[in-house]
Amino acid sequence: MTFTLADAVNIARKAHEGQVDKAGQPYVDHPLRVMASLEGAGLAEQMAAVLHDVVEDTTVTLAELEQMGCPSLVLNAVSALTHWPDEPQATYYAKVASNPVALVVKRADIADNLSPDRASLLDPTTRERLREKYETALRLLEYYENG
Repeated sequence: MTFTLADAVNIARKAHEGQVDKAGQPYVDHPLRVMASLEGAGLAEQMAAVLHDVVEDTTVTLAELEQMGCPSLVLNAVSALTHWPDEPQATYYAKVASNPVALVVKRADIADNLSPDRASLLDPTTRERLREKYETALRLLEYYENG
């Protein structure tokens, strides 16, 4: 049986069930927006987008995704997008930049995190801290992408 985008969406919905973002909104809305923003990209990009926080922020593992039939191209991207505990920022962004699918997804992830609609729901201190964090992330991605 073929792993579909609907399968990826269902996994993300179940895994993120009950989680909320910093503004108190259902967390799953974020990966769904990132996925939707990549509608013109490939299927692997869309699958990786909706799954991009599943391993990092839930109990789902890469091995479980593999057992569910998730394609290796998507698994490799999700692995690259997973910021492991104690992994230095520089190592993380170099890893993301080295995976073409992960790089597309991370840029879309950051764009969603910086969107004015989303930022307007945050208190000013959090909004500024996240803006600085994601601007630094974009600089690091650019650096590692262009070496």
